[in-house]
Amino acid sequence: MAPRFGTSGLRGLVKELTPDLITAHVRAFALACPMGTGLWVGRDLRDSSPDMAKVVVRAGQAMGLAVTDCGAVPTPALALSAMRAGAAAIMVTGSHIPADRNGMKFYLPDGEIAKADEAAILKVLDRPAAAAAAAAAAGPGPAPGPAPVSETGAGPRWIARYVTAFGPLALAGLRIGVWSHSAVSRDLLLTALPALGAQVTDLGRSDSFIPVDTEAVPPWARDQLAAWAAGNPLDAILSTDGDGDRPLLTDATGRIVPGDILGQITAQVLAAATLVTPVSSNTGAEAIGPVIRTRIGSPFVIEGMAQAGGRVVGYEANGGFLLGFDATGPAGPLPALATRDSLLPLVATLSQARAAGGVAALVARQPARFTASDRVEDIPPATSAALIATLQSHPAELAAFLSDLGEAPASRNLTDGLRLTLQSGRILHLRPSGNAPELRIYIEAEHPDIAADLARRGMALLRSKIPA
Repeated sequence: MAPRFGTSGLRGLVKELTPDLITAHVRAFALACPMGTGLWVGRDLRDSSPDMAKVVVRAGQAMGLAVTDCGAVPTPALALSAMRAGAAAIMVTGSHIPADRNGMKFYLPDGEIAKADEAAILKVLDRPAAAAAAAAAAGPGPAPGPAPVSETGAGPRWIARYVTAFGPLALAGLRIGVWSHSAVSRDLLLTALPALGAQVTDLGRSDSFIPVDTEAVPPWARDQLAAWAAGNPLDAILSTDGDGDRPLLTDATGRIVPGDILGQITAQVLAAATLVTPVSSNTGAEAIGPVIRTRIGSPFVIEGMAQAGGRVVGYEANGGFLLGFDATGPAGPLPALATRDSLLPLVATLSQARAAGGVAALVARQPARFTASDRVEDIPPATSAALIATLQSHPAELAAFLSDLGEAPASRNLTDGLRLTLQSGRILHLRPSGNAPELRIYIEAEHPDIAADLARRGMALLRSKIPA
């Protein structure tokens, strides 16, 4: 699958993310979008990311930009510091996808790019001759920018944001395990939690990259989380995906709390007036307040937030949380940060769990709708699209598929893939991933075990229908 924009930035195989391709995208970004005071650059811990980041830095300087290199840093920390400096930013990361792939996320001085900005970048890329002619007509090209500078404060600023808002005793008395794996956020999490009053235990640190998808945690990882919980006196275990913008949280038994539940809880903590979330998120959100449903991907959530205005927040089923207004935490101000963040939903949920008698007790107070998700990996996008198209256009095929699951359709939503409300009141949603060659399945049901079982059986059925 050639490098292309998906639901969150550019993604592709490392061998296809050549210096020329990276340079072309940085150049197109600089030509198509406002750069503000310059370009800030960060990266995750994949083996390929340092070299890719060097190419981004050189390309930005060649475009006449003042480049600030933040090194290895979480995406939300990079975005926070770049926005404070009035600068654009590029994060070199493949997020949760395997190590043989990588990518770039793009930020304007006021936040993550929207789909309109993506279209503007692609227009420059698609018409390089026209862009070169326009640049020539405008006069000499930009002189090289100043020598890049290094910046080490982005991570500490990210931590300070939540210590200021929630206070140094927000997590006092909690014993928390941090699944470090290969997340670029790992050392910052181990610093942030004690700064908020918690006791921490470092778990599962890895020198090689482990792709952790917080929306589709594999069985081996779930088993490991449960084993750590059983072997340690912990109140919760937490982690993030590779670039630190998606949270993962378990209760004291190691059971994972779905990301959309973290979003619901955080929205309530911040007294949000409007929630914006994709169609894949738990419908329990509607019991909290007004909800705007979007296609899957943070750019679509950001567009919905811009339309709503006011005390608006956004979140996705992967747990990434976007704050669209200047809020106030229990201890101090919490300025808007309209990009996907992991630390806010983790801290907000744990601070509430401390008073509620634990994470499980807090989750039990949420509306009784539960989600589960999984994915078929290494499936060509065309194959996924053909399978979904068959189910959409052939009622008999769809009825047979659902009958094998003991279900029947009641209504459907085609906003993003095929989302079916079933006669049982449960929901089944199929869609090709926008970031990788994967077919995703989302389930919502009245009990977590029912959701997990239906997701498992749905996965087996999907695999049986994919050509060998």
